[in-house]
Amino acid sequence: MKQTLLRFLKTRRALAALAVLLVAVCVGGWMAWPAAAPADAGLLPAGAVGREMAQDATPWQEQQRDGSALLADLKAGQVQAVGITPNALLISNKSGERYFVLDGRGAFAGLVIAQAQAANASPFELSMLPRLKVGVDGAAKWDRAFEIIRVLLSLLLPVALIGAVLFVMRQDVFSMAKLVQRPRDIRFADVIGAGEAKAALSDVVQFLQQPERFAALGAHAPRGVLMLGGPGVGKTLLAKALAGEAGVNFIATNGSEFTSKFFGVGVAKVKQLFATARKNAPCILFIDEIDGLSKRSQGNGAAESEGNRIINQVLVEMDGFSDNAGVIVIGATNLAENLDEALLREGRFDRRVHVKLPDVRDRADILRLYTKKLPSVPAMDFDQLARMTTGLAPAALAYIVNHAALVAAREDAGEVTMAHFMESVETARIGERNGAQRALSRQELERVAVHEAGHAIVACALRAGKVEKVTILPRGGALGVTLVTQEEDKALYPKSFIEARIQMLLAGRGAELLLLGEASSGAAQDLQECSRLALDMVAKYGLSPTAGLFSLAAVPAQHAGSLMGDAVKEANNLLQDQEARCAELLQLHLHALKALTAELLEQETVDGARVEELVHPALRRAA
Repeated sequence: MKQTLLRFLKTRRALAALAVLLVAVCVGGWMAWPAAAPADAGLLPAGAVGREMAQDATPWQEQQRDGSALLADLKAGQVQAVGITPNALLISNKSGERYFVLDGRGAFAGLVIAQAQAANASPFELSMLPRLKVGVDGAAKWDRAFEIIRVLLSLLLPVALIGAVLFVMRQDVFSMAKLVQRPRDIRFADVIGAGEAKAALSDVVQFLQQPERFAALGAHAPRGVLMLGGPGVGKTLLAKALAGEAGVNFIATNGSEFTSKFFGVGVAKVKQLFATARKNAPCILFIDEIDGLSKRSQGNGAAESEGNRIINQVLVEMDGFSDNAGVIVIGATNLAENLDEALLREGRFDRRVHVKLPDVRDRADILRLYTKKLPSVPAMDFDQLARMTTGLAPAALAYIVNHAALVAAREDAGEVTMAHFMESVETARIGERNGAQRALSRQELERVAVHEAGHAIVACALRAGKVEKVTILPRGGALGVTLVTQEEDKALYPKSFIEARIQMLLAGRGAELLLLGEASSGAAQDLQECSRLALDMVAKYGLSPTAGLFSLAAVPAQHAGSLMGDAVKEANNLLQDQEARCAELLQLHLHALKALTAELLEQETVDGARVEELVHPALRRAA
């Protein structure tokens, strides 16, 4: 029944024909509607005056009076004869006066009839003249027109509302099925990075291109592939590249499109979407943010029931695929834990492909690709930009390139330079310049310079990374910034690297103690980060020399609280040990610390090469 209704709604002609039919019926009824006639019309015979009125009513139409004159004549007994027509009363009184009174609603006619039938009333001649049209009342015409309009609205308005609702439902159901395209200009080679994901999808391409070869071996491609990765890593682009590589159709939608304001339409959407996918097979059906389907719940409300029915229908549609249907569903999400377990079992989304962040080489290539779209770009150090954008997704890199162009336009520059890109990277990673420097006193500026110089000196001395620049210009929520990058992205962090990172974080506070005699609140964020690292070393990584190898990650959450006290105590001991090492290192490079502080107060920004020269002067001279 529902499918028949949907097919009926595919054309607007049916609704138009129905509306025309209703209008014709109503207009026909209006045309055939008889004019209102007084009560007992045609029952009283016409007298002599009535016959005269019927033959020629002109003498009575020459004078029109209102109803008060008729009432006065009736009360005085002066009425000789009354002729009742559909729209007026013709009156002759005993003094020989003739006039008419408009009576489109029949109120006066009823009064005259009642008066004629009264026993104690003065008798007068009463005639019914239904065919005589005298003094047609314009108000009566309008009343009748308004009545017809009311009837038409009462009939057509519900039909129009129902038609509008059905039309919106139809649009809602079929809107998901119009996103069919064949990406001809996107291939795996056009997607920079994501090597592991592309390798994992290579057999899907082969199946879509040569399904008979797999069928001959009794194998079939996965019905669903779940792409996992953070926001902006390129899951949608990779799905399009998969369709382009295989040369098949591509249908894209998202998890929120399955819901609707109308109960039951969500299930119809699922059916129509998968029917369209089979019709356009072979194809890729891509569902972005598939976690929008949520999980099935035990609630009894309408929303919970509708959500459960939508997920159940998706499960049924995926089970309904035959081995050679040629439709592969690609789901993308960064919240796999929000998916219903039934979606993840074998036979549905039974393959998971992790789309990782680009490494340093891939980031350099992505930046080169994006900068080609700029009209004028001089030679730039893309390797440095790649080091400074560790952990950023391709979408963030695209933002950096665009923001660099905005910075250049803001400065009225003729081209986008490396300085504009450096400013864009710092804005993306740290924040905009906030102008807080103007609110700092000389003593506060000196403390900020000492703090940032301590970070830079220890980072350079321990080779904890490459110091790109040090500045006391406020950005975002920071009063100063020490920008340290890594030559290569790291997946594993040895104990020495974590300890060097902790010492670098503690160096700002240590420099304040060494040169100014006391610490300040400026080290709050540093202490929070190094405390997290120390606690991970103790409770997760097994890197504490005294805490042992037991990991608190193995303890259920309800029991972890009782063990956390010892872990915090051990992490604090580890921090104190690293603080002592940091203090020794700062004392060893005291001259470089003072020199860098002075240069920061004078220049506000110092390049990383200058920091290297201050910390390792012998190496600089040898070079």
